[in-house]
Amino acid sequence: MISFSPVSLNIISIIAIVGFHIGLWFIFKKADEKPWKSLIPVYNFWVWLKVLSRPKWWMFLILFPFICFFMFLLMVWKTIRLYGKTSYLHLIPGTFFFFLYLPHLGISKKEHYFTLEKLPKFKKSVSRDWIDAIIFAVAAAYILRCFLFELFAIPTSSMESSLMVGDYLAVDKVTYGARVPMTPIAIPFVHHTLPRTKFTKSYLEWVKLPYLRFPKIREIQRGNAVVFNYPDGDTVVLERQSESYYAIVREFETMFNPNAPQEELQKVFRRYSFNGVNYFASKYPGNYYPGKGRDVVKKEYHVTARPVDKREFYVKRAIGLPGEKLEVINTQVYIDDEPMKNPKRMQFIYSVTDPKGIGLNSKKRKALNINEDDMWKTEINATTNYSLHNAQKEEIEKMGFSTEIMVDEKGKQNLDVFPHDPRYNWNKDFFGPITIPKKGATVALNDSTIVLYKQIIKNYELHDLQIKEGQIFIDGNLTTEYTFAQNYYFMMGDNRHNSADSRFWGFVPEDHIAGRVWFVWLSLDKYKKLGEGKIRWSRMFRGCKNE
Repeated sequence: MISFSPVSLNIISIIAIVGFHIGLWFIFKKADEKPWKSLIPVYNFWVWLKVLSRPKWWMFLILFPFICFFMFLLMVWKTIRLYGKTSYLHLIPGTFFFFLYLPHLGISKKEHYFTLEKLPKFKKSVSRDWIDAIIFAVAAAYILRCFLFELFAIPTSSMESSLMVGDYLAVDKVTYGARVPMTPIAIPFVHHTLPRTKFTKSYLEWVKLPYLRFPKIREIQRGNAVVFNYPDGDTVVLERQSESYYAIVREFETMFNPNAPQEELQKVFRRYSFNGVNYFASKYPGNYYPGKGRDVVKKEYHVTARPVDKREFYVKRAIGLPGEKLEVINTQVYIDDEPMKNPKRMQFIYSVTDPKGIGLNSKKRKALNINEDDMWKTEINATTNYSLHNAQKEEIEKMGFSTEIMVDEKGKQNLDVFPHDPRYNWNKDFFGPITIPKKGATVALNDSTIVLYKQIIKNYELHDLQIKEGQIFIDGNLTTEYTFAQNYYFMMGDNRHNSADSRFWGFVPEDHIAGRVWFVWLSLDKYKKLGEGKIRWSRMFRGCKNE
């Protein structure tokens, strides 16, 4: 595997620029153009178009951000063709290694330049025509997808009802600065797993680039709907990809730990059943030791690590920005001790009871646009829990139903909630206070604060972190403080009681940010037929407002 540092990339960039200009100098010379014109930025492309006998309007595309990458590669390809090369063995490697091949074409006396009119005719087969068209189409689409915009689908209800299951999104990658692919060797238009396979990677890690981002138009603002790579997805259980690897490990630790809290143990029994827990206990007997759960998970499942840009995509709303203090008190978010303005369609789980003992039928649920995945039957007759926004709740109450919001008790700890430590009695409705890390900010490290930042230090900023006899060592050095190398964000879903977000897995690093939700280009309701309003026309070509 080749991993490039920023310094090595700068050196490679300098070599590429120098090689390109040397090649262009001699190519211009062979084309009877003054070689010094190859050294003048922008003008050299105008002259290059003349050498290629291509239309002048191409210059507009050359100057267009990100499209210029495709145009540059296209012009290199066309230049190679003017030297009589028709084989892909010359065209493809020569295009990608232009800084070596262009100087060869320009300097070598064996390589002859032809004008477009005098270029020997090359009769293309039908298959060659198709392959050429596919190559250029894929290259253009790939560049657009990487740097301008990408299409996503909403698979879960975590942003309901602001963004709904069945919404298809266009995601703008320019506003926050387009991120350069960190894993460049990959099959185009496939994220991390090959289609029709369970575990086969769609990428190779032979070449890994450092985090690089083009200049941004503006910073992330509070309330923006942001698409990012799932931070907890750095390690994945392939058989359970929709779940957090770390959450699964915590469950198995609880399963084997004889001193685990009873409430946490009951959660594990409900999840895996009594027989399931006994199966694992009998299969892996012996005394418990810290880390046994992790070892069992790695034996039971296929576990793999994924690079940042190949982790699952999530979409949430940016709630807390770098350097801010965040706290959730009785479901209300406070930023720097001031209540945040809530999204208009924010949802909570309500217990809905019908005094008539009938309940909400399917027709009424469809009329209210209640997501069928956001309802849970209870043991109480005619009582069902629904995830509702305020307008839905009011409509249900008008029908004669009683509603009661389901809020976690203050001080009742939920170890599924970040930082998963008994010293922090936090839950999804009473969380914090916590300060969101900011680039350049320094925090004190001790036994109680290290649990808040160990994931950042070890997994996101890639330092060696060791805790020995109560002392903290980073990269082998004893330390009592840490300075953050990048910005972090606190993301939450609008479906506050049914969203796996920063309350459960912590902060989102800046290098995980992929883009901003631009607009919904298609919206389909999977629970409705065409005649019932399956296509949600009112949602199409609308954005996701900040509130």
